[in-house]
Amino acid sequence: MSSARRRRERVLDHLTELQELPIGAPQPAFKERLRAELLSLAHEQDEPVTERAHRRRPARRRPLLSQLAAVGLVAAMMVSSFATYQAVPGDSLYPLKRAAETTLVRLSSGAERGERELDSAKTRAKEVATLLGSTTAEAPLINKTLKDMEESTRVGVERLERTEPRSPKIKKFARDQQEVVEPMLDQLGEADLARAEDYLDYIEGLVAPE
Repeated sequence: MSSARRRRERVLDHLTELQELPIGAPQPAFKERLRAELLSLAHEQDEPVTERAHRRRPARRRPLLSQLAAVGLVAAMMVSSFATYQAVPGDSLYPLKRAAETTLVRLSSGAERGERELDSAKTRAKEVATLLGSTTAEAPLINKTLKDMEESTRVGVERLERTEPRSPKIKKFARDQQEVVEPMLDQLGEADLARAEDYLDYIEGLVAPE
């Protein structure tokens, strides 16, 4: 495995761990591990290349630099997500949170990408719950977050069904989502209530006996 690929996978591992943390600021131990890892990456990138090696592999130099730049971008997004991790729709830093999440999804493939889409759907459900508990939340934000939750669910389920037919992960996801979404119904306006009920009907079909 190339060093650039190893760097990419190490950053992806950190992004995964960040997404799996409960809503709130990351723990100090995680921040310290990330700091040490990024310092290690910087040291590896600064290692000198001998003149002989430079002459032998001139064609690979530019692609390698491009890969390192991409890894650096992902790392920067990951670090910035610390400050945005508690953001909810409507917050000024919320787009950064979504950008980091989208990067994590796009760096994945196959069944793993489907699972990350479902993780995104669960995050949207928690955000709706948070918005409903706020006295300043606007109805359009709630409606948009419910819509994003539904879209991520459908994409994740379709991808998992293609890569892992009859995956038990889908049923577990559906049960978990029911527990989060059902308590919201009494707090939703008419339009949002209809969307949430349609969503519950959809995921109920995912846990129905085959």
